[in-house]
Amino acid sequence: MARIEIKNLTKKFGSLTALDDVNLSLEAGKIVGLLGPNGSGKTTLIKLLNGLLQPTSGTLEINGNKPGVKTKKTVAYLPDRDALPDYMTAPQLMKMYADFFLDFDRARAETMINDLGIDEKQPMKKMSKGTKEKLQLCLVMARRADVYLLDEPIGGVDPATRDYILRTIISNYNEDAVVIISTHLIADVESVLDDVVFIKNGRIVMHEGAEDIRQEKGESVDKLFREVFKC
Repeated sequence: MARIEIKNLTKKFGSLTALDDVNLSLEAGKIVGLLGPNGSGKTTLIKLLNGLLQPTSGTLEINGNKPGVKTKKTVAYLPDRDALPDYMTAPQLMKMYADFFLDFDRARAETMINDLGIDEKQPMKKMSKGTKEKLQLCLVMARRADVYLLDEPIGGVDPATRDYILRTIISNYNEDAVVIISTHLIADVESVLDDVVFIKNGRIVMHEGAEDIRQEKGESVDKLFREVFKC
C-alpha cells in the first residue's frame, strides 16, 4: 500500500524559501489535489517527491524509502512541461517506456492514444501543445505505479479532453496507489478528488477530505479555494 510521509520539509533556493516546514501524510487509494496559485510551491514539492531536487532540511519517504533509484521504479511522474524526445512518435515512445519501466502496460497506452485520436505516425515536434500533453499523460497513466505525480495534467487541453483525462486518471490507478494532481484549475478537477491539500507561500494551510469540506463548510472546494487565496 503506497504511503507518503513528509516531515518538517524545507526547500530553499538561495534566499528564497520555496517550501517552509511542510508536514504531510498521504494514504493509498486516494486522489489528492495539491492546490495553490502559481509560485506556491506545488512543483517544488512534486520534484522533491520524484527525487529531482534535494531538501534543504526535513525528510520525505515513499513506502519508507527516500526518493531515489528505488522509488523511481514505482513512481509515475508527469512534469508540467514537455520532457520527451521531440523526434519520437507515439509507438517509439511506448517502446522507450516499456524499456525503462517494468510496470508499463503497452496495451493500456495504445487504448488511450487511440481514444484521443493521436496520430501514431506524427513525431512529437509536429504535435500541438495539447496533443503532446495528452500523449505524455497516456504514457504516465499506462504504468501500474504506486504513486502518480501529475503536475498540471489538464493545463493546456480543451474541456472535452479534460473530462476524458480525468476519467482516465480515475479508471487507471489501483486502490493501493496514491495520485497527486497539482493544479490551479480547481473547478475542473474537484469532482475526482478524495483529499485536498491547500498550499500557500510554501506552507500547507489545509489538508482535508473534499467531501468533508462540502459537508461541513457547505461550499465547493473551488469556492473555498477562492476565499483562502483571494488577492
